[in-house]
Amino acid sequence: MQSDFDLLATLIAILNNEQRVVGANAALEGMLGISRRKLFGLPFGHFMKDSAALDLAFSKGNNSPEQSVFRFQAALQDLGRGEQIIEVHANLTKVDAHGDWLLEMWPQSEQAKHYQDGQLHELAETNKMLLRNLAHEVKNPLGGIRGAAQLLGMETVEPELHEYTQVIMHEADRLQALVDRLLEPHRHPQSVEPVNIHEVCEHVRSLILMEYPKGLMIEQNYDISLPDVQGDKNQLIQVLLNIVQNAALVLRPKIELGLAHIELRTRVARQVHIGKKLHKLALELHVIDNGPGIDPEIRERIFHPLVTGRDDGTGLGLSLAQTFIQRHHGMIECDSVPGKTSFVITIPLP
Repeated sequence: MQSDFDLLATLIAILNNEQRVVGANAALEGMLGISRRKLFGLPFGHFMKDSAALDLAFSKGNNSPEQSVFRFQAALQDLGRGEQIIEVHANLTKVDAHGDWLLEMWPQSEQAKHYQDGQLHELAETNKMLLRNLAHEVKNPLGGIRGAAQLLGMETVEPELHEYTQVIMHEADRLQALVDRLLEPHRHPQSVEPVNIHEVCEHVRSLILMEYPKGLMIEQNYDISLPDVQGDKNQLIQVLLNIVQNAALVLRPKIELGLAHIELRTRVARQVHIGKKLHKLALELHVIDNGPGIDPEIRERIFHPLVTGRDDGTGLGLSLAQTFIQRHHGMIECDSVPGKTSFVITIPLP
């Protein structure tokens, strides 16, 4: 029974009629920071800031045999320090005639995050199909326009008209490059192999420092105990390069002053929710810069295609990065305030 519950992201506790723990799943262990062996036999109300709602649900359950599910809200707390951990929505269900009860809990913040992640994933899939179809529709007539301009240029003797055809060909080439970038994620199959994420970080770090040899510090804050991730090394390099390049571009004024700073930080995260799935272990790769922050007007849309905060930007770098990381069953999130922008790449570990 417990092994099945361990597959769920929901916090699960099995209680007896005295509200004592007789079973728990891995998600609850991770949230409370206590093994199920130590949880066994303890009154679950001790882990709640106020157990009145749980007491009431048990009372209703014992007095209302026709009703099987009782819903309430509660706040879990640290047993040792009495500090609140997280607020949860809870369902209490009578399991069998022996007096066992199933207590299911969903962190309120996690519910909001799951919804946001689900929306982001659906949006990414919709945008991917839209852009792919649009790129294919644009590509053929674009080639015709360039070909016609090239033929016209060969027939034109007037320098002014020849210049116009050159402009048409140049702009057609620019649009072709944009279309190629839109189609890039769909052109190459993903190659899955063990990848040392620190080799990826060091490769990207060296590329950026070659471009900005002075005025930019890229700090290495690595957890060397991290195992390899299963993924496509080239795609992971492209993801990190896109993010770090963006950071370096917005840091240019500070680079000129010698005050620019980017941190590459790797950590192991435990009991991580990505979308609706719980992963026991995940890689977290943080890219943190001390730049001006992301414009609030576009902050919620930075992973959408063609959204950019720079006049010379295409708005494809972060969209492409998110697509590649979703191919690795992961997610990229961003938190930004003036003076600190943090991108977190999360990828499940085997």
